[in-house]
Amino acid sequence: MSNSTTIAADSANPAPFTHREGVLHAEAVALPRIAENVGTPVWVYSRAHFERQYQTLKEALQPLDVRLCYAVKANSNLSVLRIFAELGAGFDIVSGGELMRVLEAGAKPQDVVFSGVGKTVEEIDFALKTGIGCFNVESVAELDRLSSRARILGRPAPVSLRVNPDVDAGTHPYISTGLRSNKFGIPITAAHELYRSAAADRNLVLRGIDCHIGSQILSPAPLIEALSSVLALVDALAADGITLQHIDLGGGIGVPYRADDAAFDVTRWGADIRAALAGRTLDLVLEPGRFLVANGGVLLTRIEYLKPASEPEAPNFAIVDAAMNDLIRPALYDAWHTIERVTGADATPIKQWQVVGPVCESGDFLGHDRELALEPGALLAVHSAGAYGMAQSSNYNTRPRAAEVLVEGDSFRVIRRRETIRDLLAAELPEA
Repeated sequence: MSNSTTIAADSANPAPFTHREGVLHAEAVALPRIAENVGTPVWVYSRAHFERQYQTLKEALQPLDVRLCYAVKANSNLSVLRIFAELGAGFDIVSGGELMRVLEAGAKPQDVVFSGVGKTVEEIDFALKTGIGCFNVESVAELDRLSSRARILGRPAPVSLRVNPDVDAGTHPYISTGLRSNKFGIPITAAHELYRSAAADRNLVLRGIDCHIGSQILSPAPLIEALSSVLALVDALAADGITLQHIDLGGGIGVPYRADDAAFDVTRWGADIRAALAGRTLDLVLEPGRFLVANGGVLLTRIEYLKPASEPEAPNFAIVDAAMNDLIRPALYDAWHTIERVTGADATPIKQWQVVGPVCESGDFLGHDRELALEPGALLAVHSAGAYGMAQSSNYNTRPRAAEVLVEGDSFRVIRRRETIRDLLAAELPEA
């Protein structure tokens, strides 16, 4: 595979970024047009891709009545949230700030599930007063706090216990969440007794059971293994007189980051879930994030300088205007993102380049060992950047965060303006 090949798609689900007459486009918009109007670095998203991915999941699970709760942490821009709200999605949140965002985007509180291991008193109170659909509880201490706050506020807390089935998702250890060594969830062996305690607590309302074993999972097998473990617990609870309304299988479905990566078999996964749930009356909840948005986004960046090797075996550096503060995944997870030129390279020779940013860290890179034809000023697209890109960005080195753009057919609009240095300084208190 060439390092400069775009992520492929099948005919039923066309790629959101394609070449037209030698120029990379987002849907029907030429990417140089966006760079010229908005500047770089800039995040560019395809609305059509987000909508197609959502419908793909819904169709794979038919005829099950499933609630897709978009995982806000993947990409929390208000315009992106509104797209999923308009499609009928619920939302999976992990903070009070994300709750504020989804409400602003038009979410119905009853369609919100609140995950996360460290919910504060303030966040719990806000969610209780708002009337969210369910708290996904991750510890005994959290359940005690929920009960206490529900009693004080006079608002019974709807709860689901997030159980940890000790299933290896086969993913990067930093995004694995279903092993006993992970901080997430309640050991499945301890969950039955905790359900008994919750059922006897008048301040709590048992709604369901939750399980999420990790992110960027590329095979349905570990997800179905986890589902089997959870269903065994559901049956044991039912025998004990504890009936649940829903089963929440979390998210974690992976996406191809390289052109030759195999796509997750959504059809098989859907069939396996339908078979496992056959004859049951449990409502189904899912929390997809990356699958919906990752390959619907690119980070556009421009080359500032080329620093060719000064001696044999030394690396060639392409220094771009985006950095690890914009896209931290390569530095954090050693993650691969396909990088390619937005326009043709004419007669420029192909060399192997280290694509790096201007941040003062040796770990500041977007891609190692990329075969590219480059010259100063060339525009590059970093693919698969719609998830965990802008959401994880920072102001390290006092670098303003980039703008975000949404493409809709042959038009585009800025959905988050570029920050300025003044924006960064404004929040800091003057010296007393």
